Amino acid sequence: MGAGFDVIALVSLAQIDPQAVEALLDRAFGADRRQRTAYRVRSGTTAIPELSFAAVLEDGALAGTIQCWPVALTCDSGESVAMVMVGPVAVEPALQQSGIGRVLTERMLEAAGGQPLMLIGDPEYYERFFGFAAARTGQWRLPGAFEPRRLLARGDSVPDCAGMVGPRLLQIAV
Repeated sequence: MGAGFDVIALVSLAQIDPQAVEALLDRAFGADRRQRTAYRVRSGTTAIPELSFAAVLEDGALAGTIQCWPVALTCDSGESVAMVMVGPVAVEPALQQSGIGRVLTERMLEAAGGQPLMLIGDPEYYERFFGFAAARTGQWRLPGAFEPRRLLARGDSVPDCAGMVGPRLLQIAV
């Protein structure tokens, strides 16, 4: 990746101190980030460990993270389709534009396989590099304000219906 640093490991985000992750998210997106619609979409859920990763530099510093969340699209017809919400993808501000976010996203896509994925993000970036598009999201609603062109999805099983995207609370076997 150049720029005088080396990512030595992509590790499970579960291996990283949660306070370090929160501090990175604040630096990357601002302390008001929790007001964003994406936080409402995934409210009450826990990040999916097998799809959430961290990039760690040679000196042990946290360089970036990607988190994925269980969500569902409840179609107006009543059908509910389980999906994975990608993001945030956060990179230490001094290291942005260095390819760390891209490496994290590629690792997550590899782990996700063919699951239906959705995100709120820059279509010029996520469509060009990762195949996310707004083709099937035009009738989706979110619990807050968003720019429809930034609501993107990827995967053959992404539904094309009108409906509401919200948290998918995973059932824990007792």
